[in-house]
Amino acid sequence: MSDEKPLPFQYQFAAGAVAGVSEVPIGRRQDPRVSPHMLLKASLALTRHGRQLQQGKGAGEEGYNGMVDCFRKIVKNEGFSRLYRGITAPILMEAPKRATKFAANDAWGKYYRGIFGMSKMNQQLSILTGASAGATEAFVVVPFELVKIRMQDRASAGKYTGIVDCVVKTVKAEGPLALYNGLESTLWRHILWNAGYFGIIFQVKGLMPVATDKTSQVRNDLIAGATGGTVGTMLNTPMDVVKSRIQNSPKIAGSIPKYNWAWPAVGTVMKEEGFSALYKGFLPKVLRLGPGGGILLVVYTGVMDFFKKMRDGQ
Repeated sequence: MSDEKPLPFQYQFAAGAVAGVSEVPIGRRQDPRVSPHMLLKASLALTRHGRQLQQGKGAGEEGYNGMVDCFRKIVKNEGFSRLYRGITAPILMEAPKRATKFAANDAWGKYYRGIFGMSKMNQQLSILTGASAGATEAFVVVPFELVKIRMQDRASAGKYTGIVDCVVKTVKAEGPLALYNGLESTLWRHILWNAGYFGIIFQVKGLMPVATDKTSQVRNDLIAGATGGTVGTMLNTPMDVVKSRIQNSPKIAGSIPKYNWAWPAVGTVMKEEGFSALYKGFLPKVLRLGPGGGILLVVYTGVMDFFKKMRDGQ
């Protein structure tokens, strides 16, 4: 992501889209539309949301005492196929989500360097541009996230036949704006993750030896991206927990949802369930987004380098 001769926005958007689906490796199962890794990703996502939506200590047959226990009980009580309920929404979300993330980060970086009169990025600007990119990304993500969470919630089993049915029933019962329930908490979630991700990437790359060839560039990107993904996940998991609860609370006329705004919801969870409840679902999330952050950066950088070679060869 060099500051020299930046490619136009559409190239950055395309590279981000390619990076968005980069976690789907070559190789297929019986269903050629879904890779093994994407199915594992859906399983981890459902395990995470199962933990995040659960209130209380999680004791007993209906509660979850951890990622493995959640995984085991979902399979035992609801069947193996339940692990992949709601998979359509995250699959459809990956390309536009990641495309927006990287393209917005580069666009905001150019904007902030201009208004602050700086020729290159620094640590502070990397955090600021990451936060701004996260806020931009949130507007793309919210409807997909809401559908995914409602379809994956155990209490909604059988209520929706698919992604379109979930959208139609939500809009019919709660109005079109219901698709943006949880926007505020989603904004905070993505602001914190992207600020941590891009800020750490800048810091880690500055501490590593300068890349002298393709191999060392991939190594640097993989380490920086994975570290950034891990730190970003540590920062934003509490917001992810309350976002899941807010989006899974239907709007009912004349009543105020228990979980309505992000920071008050954080206080409610801490008061009723303790600080550790804010990190429910952390393990499956960091197992995906830690390494995934490295893969995203490697693929994005590689695709951008490819586009630059194409441009220079014209």
